[in-house]
Amino acid sequence: MTADSTRSSGETYAICAAAWALPGAGHLWLGRRQKGLVFLIALPLMFAIGLWLGGRLFPFEPSQPLVALAAFADVGVGAPYAVARAAGAGAGRVTDQGFEYGNAFLIVAGLLNMLVVLDAFDVAQGRK
Repeated sequence: MTADSTRSSGETYAICAAAWALPGAGHLWLGRRQKGLVFLIALPLMFAIGLWLGGRLFPFEPSQPLVALAAFADVGVGAPYAVARAAGAGAGRVTDQGFEYGNAFLIVAGLLNMLVVLDAFDVAQGRK
């Protein structure tokens, strides 16, 4: 099967799950190596920079909708989020000068990975 042909829905969902879990994995699976490697390096690096700047991994708090949305965005980066949570990283230090920048990096890394998953879906469906 070539990189540009359509796939079954089961394989498409597996590609999307891989793309979410490990940024760039979906594109690598689809044979789009250059894009996959860029995503594989850039998105976890953005996430790591966010942690390094003292950003916070937001908790899911339905009573605070904006915090819940930030948490949803954080989870969007997949495995780096799980590793950071397991390591106890992302407590956020409000006193750090880079705290807000760190939050922005963490949130944007997750949101960008969600767009990467959608792109992988479109490629798998033969739309791109």
